[in-house]
Amino acid sequence: MDLWKTNEATVSNPLIGLMKGVVFKEKDLKLWQQLLNAQAVIRDYVRVLGLELVLDESEGYAWLRTREVEEGEEPLPRLVMRRQLSYPVSLIIAILRKKLAECDAAGDDTRLILSREEIVDAIKIFFPSGANEARLVDKIDAHLNKIADLGFIRRLKGQKDKIEVVRILKTFVDAQWLNEFDNRLKKYIDLGNADSDSPEGTD
Repeated sequence: MDLWKTNEATVSNPLIGLMKGVVFKEKDLKLWQQLLNAQAVIRDYVRVLGLELVLDESEGYAWLRTREVEEGEEPLPRLVMRRQLSYPVSLIIAILRKKLAECDAAGDDTRLILSREEIVDAIKIFFPSGANEARLVDKIDAHLNKIADLGFIRRLKGQKDKIEVVRILKTFVDAQWLNEFDNRLKKYIDLGNADSDSPEGTD
């Protein structure tokens, strides 16, 4: 692979970035440009590892996911492991994804920024009315931190109560999943009513 030999640094840097997680254009423009320039080489390289490059140039993010096995191909061990999310984390992600879809449908600003209070209000209705609200809010904060670690949200600098929903969430939670949202929420409500301690689920 001659291109690899002649541009080792400009290929290695974005590849390492992808192996560590999501690469965002706004966080490192130089790394992003290197990724765009080397994407053909990177696609070939990660393919042999059973991965594929997901790159959205318009939104400015890229990441690696497990490649679908082709017919007659021997499955490889998973390099990118699936994460089992707790009920409350899944619920919050579902609600944020729906709000992102509503924002897009309304043609509003491309950035979806919600207050912490808005998120808490949208979530607490799915838990038993007798739940300790102060304790619930504390748990929701912890779950939001987990979602931030996943790269789906970010807290605005200098505004602790303001949270931006990162648009990469659209890629992880696709339209088909969103179409089943009502059924999922019904299950969430049933689960929440059945177990008043659900907000303490582990990730």
